[in-house]
Amino acid sequence: MSTEQQSQQTQGGSEFEREPVPQNRLLGFRSFVGMYAGEHTAGTELMIGPLFVAAGVSAFDVVVGLIVGNLLAVASWVVMCAPIATRARLTLYYQLEKICGRQLVTLYNLANGVMFCFLAGAMVTVSATALGVWFHFPMPALNDLYPNSVGWVIAVLAVGIMISLVAAYGYQIVAKVANVAAPWMVLVFIAFGLIGLRQFIDATGTKVGSLSDVWALAQTHIWRGGDPHLGKVKFTFWHVMFFAWFCNMAMHIGMSDLSVLRFAKKSWYGVASGTGMFLGHYLAWLAASILYAFQLHLNPSNTDVLPGPLAYQAAGLAGLICVIIAGWTTANPTIYRAGLAFQAVIPRSSRFTVTLITGLIATLAGMFPAIAMQLLEFVALYGLILMPMGAVIFVDFWLIRRFGLQSSYAERSGTGFNWAAGAAWLVTLAIAWGLVRFAGVPIFFVSLPGWFVAATLYVGLSLVYQRKVRPVLEQAKPGPAVAEA
Repeated sequence: MSTEQQSQQTQGGSEFEREPVPQNRLLGFRSFVGMYAGEHTAGTELMIGPLFVAAGVSAFDVVVGLIVGNLLAVASWVVMCAPIATRARLTLYYQLEKICGRQLVTLYNLANGVMFCFLAGAMVTVSATALGVWFHFPMPALNDLYPNSVGWVIAVLAVGIMISLVAAYGYQIVAKVANVAAPWMVLVFIAFGLIGLRQFIDATGTKVGSLSDVWALAQTHIWRGGDPHLGKVKFTFWHVMFFAWFCNMAMHIGMSDLSVLRFAKKSWYGVASGTGMFLGHYLAWLAASILYAFQLHLNPSNTDVLPGPLAYQAAGLAGLICVIIAGWTTANPTIYRAGLAFQAVIPRSSRFTVTLITGLIATLAGMFPAIAMQLLEFVALYGLILMPMGAVIFVDFWLIRRFGLQSSYAERSGTGFNWAAGAAWLVTLAIAWGLVRFAGVPIFFVSLPGWFVAATLYVGLSLVYQRKVRPVLEQAKPGPAVAEA
């Protein structure tokens, strides 16, 4: 993107919350490469990688499962989210308002914003662990739920305020920060993995002369399988694959990244998500796993999952700086998305102010380590909660007219609550909860069938629900033509 384009975007300050993004405000491929790499090569990777080890995963299951799962995640961005984003060019929240009505989308936006606040809070938690190494205050352990020191609260507050200010200035600033930070962070994460391997080789006296020797080390000392740590679910290949695919389900299949990819010139820019998936959700997770496994090798009783100390043990000061910046670049777009959700509830409010307040809520959540320490389960939960509305958007955009029904039903009929969409959302969540609670199905496995349940329910319920207003809709003017990306 040229300097002139950046200047034009910054001067107006508009994020086009309730209108399509105009052609002169679109961004090039490079902006999305940096944004996805910066967001997904992040401080939380130093939480997730160790949690795989804590879940007792084997070497084959984690290495191969991540390849398959991340490929499926990239395909979901490219095939499902980006084509709609670059045709409608609307935020998730305004597009849902057209489909669902003001009242229903308000409930969704509140749920969406709250979940993103909690997720951003986990990222603030990660950055604060780096400050704990510098200032030597007590930090939370693996099973802690509440803040355990004044120093911890102050550190989270300081990091959270800094992150919130950047997010409040809008997507262009978020993308610029990510582009500057991402290349350096990727190099540091590569260093984490290489240093961790070297530490293992030295500590175990392993002779490494080929890749097969490295693989043997991985199987016997890093991802050994076996029983998970207390309170953790045992991970298999399928757990890893579905987790890698669906840990960002809210963003691709759940369509939250409509708000980001609406700025893309072409729909194939969704492939930029691969930088995040394979630099972050592959390389960084494996590197973080190695660091944690070495910590357990030195002291099996030290099960604390603290990114700051892990990074410092491997790379010293550079590791600590990486943890702070990585948490920052991940929380920025997350708080930006949450701010858009809350701003859609009160559209006359200032997006800057709403995003700033959103960041402070995320900071408060970050003071409680329970979210970060249960991150695998939390990201599965928030993706599941937001997924049904992604199915509604997909069906409404591509399929609904094939059944003789109207798309953007709420906008055309003037209703404030599309009961077909609302029931599809709530019934899908109820079915998923029943499968987890009573059938014992792991939460990582219910989202895929849940998407088809939501899509089918939305079509079936719409066939019944739209009958009463069909005469009104037939008199309505057709909506604007869909523009090709």
